[in-house]
Parts: sequence; structure tokens; C-alpha cells
Amino acid sequence: MLTLLVSLVKGPPLAAEELHALEVGISFRSRRQASQGRYTPNLWPVWVVAPIALIVTGVVGWLIYEYAYDHFTEAAARQRPPKPADINDVLKATVTGLTLIGAVLAGLYAYRKQLLTEGDAHRADASQLADRYTTAAEQLGHEQAAVRLAGVYAMASLADDWSEQRQVCIDVLCAYLRMPYASEASDPLHRSGEQEVRQTIIRVIRGHLQDPDLPSAWCSYDFNFAGAVFDGGSLSTSHFQGVTSFFGSTFIGGSFSFRGATFAGTVNFGRVTFDGGKVNFANGRFTDGTVSFIRTRFLSGTVGFRTARFEGAVVDFGRVTFEGGGVDFSGAAFSAGAVDFRNAEFRAGTIDLHGARFDGAAVFFSRATFTGSSVSFLGAAISGSTVYFHDAAFTGGEVTFADVGYFRGDVLFNSASFGGTLIDWGPLLPPANA
Repeated sequence: MLTLLVSLVKGPPLAAEELHALEVGISFRSRRQASQGRYTPNLWPVWVVAPIALIVTGVVGWLIYEYAYDHFTEAAARQRPPKPADINDVLKATVTGLTLIGAVLAGLYAYRKQLLTEGDAHRADASQLADRYTTAAEQLGHEQAAVRLAGVYAMASLADDWSEQRQVCIDVLCAYLRMPYASEASDPLHRSGEQEVRQTIIRVIRGHLQDPDLPSAWCSYDFNFAGAVFDGGSLSTSHFQGVTSFFGSTFIGGSFSFRGATFAGTVNFGRVTFDGGKVNFANGRFTDGTVSFIRTRFLSGTVGFRTARFEGAVVDFGRVTFEGGGVDFSGAAFSAGAVDFRNAEFRAGTIDLHGARFDGAAVFFSRATFTGSSVSFLGAAISGSTVYFHDAAFTGGEVTFADVGYFRGDVLFNSASFGGTLIDWGPLLPPANA
């Protein structure tokens, strides 16, 4: 089943008809595999089994009788005066042995019968789950938005009940978000009620990412939103513990919230476009693992990381373009790990790092370009960290390091260039070429 979903996980967005056809094929294969799970074994004919059973019983009985006879004969011979073996005791021992063997065989037969019964039950469950999958998939591909909404809830409910294929159900919901989408009614790709369907999927996913300890939680599963278009929604306070990809996705208009979300493991925001609206990562936690924003474009609108915590993670903003919009890292905490802005381009935007805390993290602005931008480190605290501006280029705009406090840390500007930029160095020692 998972082989058929490669295009859902890694491929380009699918049309509704293609998704529907693929899901039906997956469902058919699921049911076929379920029917091939366990079969009732072929039994030998009675006219063969009965004589063999009689012969085996006779041989076993004779062996038990011989063993019992020898045992009782030896025991009787040791008595004083010696006595002959009691044949009744020998027969009783033989019957008792055969009865015990029969009881064990009966128990094995009952156990085997129970296994077959459970196999039937499992096949019935698998068939029922496959039928539910087919129904949910058909609903997701329906023309009417109300039916598609029902399909969203049906697929989510199935994911809760079908732990073996939960990732498959999640992949289908993510694939729906990756399909072509247009919010404007004049666009040929526009579908009536589609925004509500997509918002519902986001709400359903968020609802399953709130408590990692719940049996039905989806926190440890993978989410592939690559290439999706988001025009609002919320994944706030969610826990992402698997592989999460927003690679190439677009956030346009509206407001999208990751407020208080926890990102662990591998998180990819590479080549994402933040264009208009507001995307909020405030109070988010980026722990362990790797978080990549490489080649992401921050255009108009605001992206907020206010009071976010980057704890031990490697956060890569390499080759990111900040153009015209605002990026707010005020009060953010960078502890351990590394934050990399190498080769980033800051153009006519606002980058706010006032009050940020750099505690043991290595921060790289090497070869970054600041053109007509407003960059603020006002009141930032640098403790045990080194902030690198090697080969950075400042052209126009304003940069302030006022009230920066640093202890056992350093801010380095080796080979940096400053052309017409108004810089408030605060307590920092300006480089010779500033």
C-alpha cells in the first residue's frame, strides 16, 4: 500500500480526479491483501485421519503400558516378601496417561480454533476499515464541499481507529492540502467551499497534535505539506516530532499561527514564500534536530518569532531573502545549537532582534547583505555566544546595537563592509573600517 503513495509523499500536487483514482486503487489493494492474510488450512479427509489417529493412540497406549508395567514390577519386586505387579494399577496408569495426552490435544485444538476465529475477526476488521477508507476517499473527491468536509472527518476518524495505516490516512489529508488551490472566485482553479474544507483539515490535524501522550495522537508521524498554499489557519501549540516538511509552500494573506508550537526532529521550511498576511511563531520551541528555512522568501507581511525558543537545534536561514516585510525575533532565546543566516539578504525590511538572548548558540550572519533595512539588536543579551558578521555587507538603512549586553561572548565583523549605513554601535567596539 505504501508503495502506491510515493507520489502523494514526494511527487507534485495531484488533481482531484488523480487523487480519487489513486485512493480507490489503494483501497482495492488493501482489501485484497486483507483477504490474503490467513486462510483456514486444508484438512486431511476423515477416512485418512481416523485410522492414523487409532494407530497412534494404540502405539502410545502400548508404550505407556510397557513403561508402567516395568515400573510397577520393579516396585513390587523390592517389597518383602516380593509380590507380583498389580495389573489393575498398570491399566489405571495407562488410562490416566492417555487421558492427560487427550486433554493436552484438546487444549491445542481449542487454541487453534481460537486462532482461526481471531483470524476471521481480523479479516472482517480489515475489510471494514478498507471499506471506510474507500468511502472517505470518495467523499474527499466529491464536487460538493459539504461531502468533502464529511470525508475529512471520516478520514481522521479512520486514522484514529486504524493505527497500522494511520500514516497513510495522514498522507492523504496532507496530499489534499498540496493540491492546486485558488482562493479567488475568478480563478479557474477555484472551487466553491474549498477554503472551508482546507481550514477544516488544518483544524483536524492541529487537534491531533496537542497531546503527544494520547493514544490517538499524531505527533510522532510525518507531515508533508510541500508546495501547499495556506491563506490562514492555525497549528498553534502543536507538537511536531516526526519529519515535517513545508518545502516550497506559500503563505499568502490572512493569518497563520504556529504560536507555542514545538518542532523537534527534522523540520523543513526551505524555499517557503511568506507573502502578505501574518505568520506567527511566537513562543514556539525549536528543539534538537534540524530546522531549515534555507532559500525561504519573506516578502510583504510579518513573520513573528517573538519569544520563540531555539534550544539546541540547528536552525538554518541560509540564503533567505527578507524583502519589504518584517521579521520579529524580539525576546527570542537562542541557546546552544546554531542559528545560521549566512548569505541571507535583508532588503528594505525590518529585522527586530531587540531583547533577544544568545546563550551559548553560535549565530552566523557571515556574507549576509543588509540593504536599506532596519536591523535592531537593541537590548539583546549575548552570553557565551559568538555572533559572526564576517564578510557581511551593510548598505543604507539602520542598524542598532544599543544597550547590548554581552558576557563571555563576542560580535565579530571581520572583512565586513559598511556603505552609508547608520549604525549605533552601543557598547560594541566599531571595526576599523566602519
